[in-house]
Amino acid sequence: MAGAVAAALLLKSVFGPVANLGATTGHGNVTPWQAFAVEAVLTVGLVNAILGTASGARNIGANAGIAIGCYNIAAKLCATGLTGASMNPARSLGPDLVRGDLSTSLIYVLAPLSGRPLAWDSNGY
Repeated sequence: MAGAVAAALLLKSVFGPVANLGATTGHGNVTPWQAFAVEAVLTVGLVNAILGTASGARNIGANAGIAIGCYNIAAKLCATGLTGASMNPARSLGPDLVRGDLSTSLIYVLAPLSGRPLAWDSNGY
């Protein structure tokens, strides 16, 4: 969390208040409930990718990072135009705190926290 706030403060000091300091916001006609659902589903996929490649019998070592990175790229390509594809509460909350606009923060904090318990792997995590 401190890193996200520090990064937003650095952006603000270097570039000024441009591009919402990298804040995650919904785009187009996406309702708050739709944004919540998209972010929760993205989080389920991310956690499944992590647990499926980096834990237990399916541990694939150094290639786990490649698989997780590929999921992250695919998720960003699919959902950036809808919600910003944050999947990380700190990444969303840090810029919101620095710019003083918490209007969408609840979505980007609660959706990943709601999506995580839905993820699973064969080891029962």
